[in-house]
Amino acid sequence: MAGGVSAPPLAGAVCEAGGLGFLAAGYKTADGMYQEIKRLRGLTTRPFGVNLFLPQPDHADPAAVEVYAHQLAGEVAWYETPLGDIDRGGLDDGYDAKLAILVEDPVPVVSFTFGCPSRDALEAFARVGTLTVVTVTTPEEAAAAQWAGADAVCVQGIEAGGHQGTHRDGPQSDGPGIGLLSLIAQVRETVPLPIIAAGGLMRGAQIAGALAAGADAVQLGTAFLACPESGAHDLHKQALTNPLFVRTELTRAFTGRPARALVNRFLREHGPYAPAAYPQLHHLTSSLRQAAARTGDAQGMALWAGQGHRMARELPAGQLVQVLAAELAAATAALTEGSAP
Repeated sequence: MAGGVSAPPLAGAVCEAGGLGFLAAGYKTADGMYQEIKRLRGLTTRPFGVNLFLPQPDHADPAAVEVYAHQLAGEVAWYETPLGDIDRGGLDDGYDAKLAILVEDPVPVVSFTFGCPSRDALEAFARVGTLTVVTVTTPEEAAAAQWAGADAVCVQGIEAGGHQGTHRDGPQSDGPGIGLLSLIAQVRETVPLPIIAAGGLMRGAQIAGALAAGADAVQLGTAFLACPESGAHDLHKQALTNPLFVRTELTRAFTGRPARALVNRFLREHGPYAPAAYPQLHHLTSSLRQAAARTGDAQGMALWAGQGHRMARELPAGQLVQVLAAELAAATAALTEGSAP
């Protein structure tokens, strides 16, 4: 969970409770990532992971971005703030520097999203004992991850909150997507790699279902958004269970890349017209989103959330891990009893 949500306090609490906490390095500079790793190591001695964004090709249509900028004129006036600078560069700036740091000072696990790293990169991590995970949204992407040498795949269903980890973004990639349980089965039949399931999981019984479907482990994001250790804005946390926000939708409105968010005014008004332009739209709307947060207006924020957001629990992260483990144990026992002759 990038954007400051999955920072050292949250990752450390999850690790200490027996889970595998992750630091989000996608929006960080190389030095910022290093400092957060250093801080996390001061909070826990248990294994943890770091997530990286893959560099993205620039396929944005400048004319479409300009049209979208004009469409946001009303937002500029409403929040009394100018649009962000679309020429700030890619969000993956510093990717090579991050790889170098992580190879020189290894962490237990490194995961990737928005694409598949090169064989050379994955081999470099293998040599220093770091396990690698590639996020995939189709069986074909899983096959590419296996070919490149990944140790495991994170199978992301369409139910997942935040950005979809599709390897090739563009207008042609918009579509219904694949539900998590079906995707697990398809990937299981395609590659022999361990599968980590992600997408809409909020309860132990759902975890049991994903494991029964063929996953080896699960990854939860939205379930931890409301935790006190989460770096999410308070308005974001409250919106998860606020009756004003009843559903989620995939949208390009905030960043130019498909991402699942709670449906609010900004998404409804601008989502249908947002072009495939990442990270240009991310930069363009960043000042608006920040202004909305400062003024307490959740209707103008990017409220990333999975489809199970209504089941969010405001528990300390360590306690939530324990509750989920107990729920999983109970669900597993019930499945075992139900299958007994």
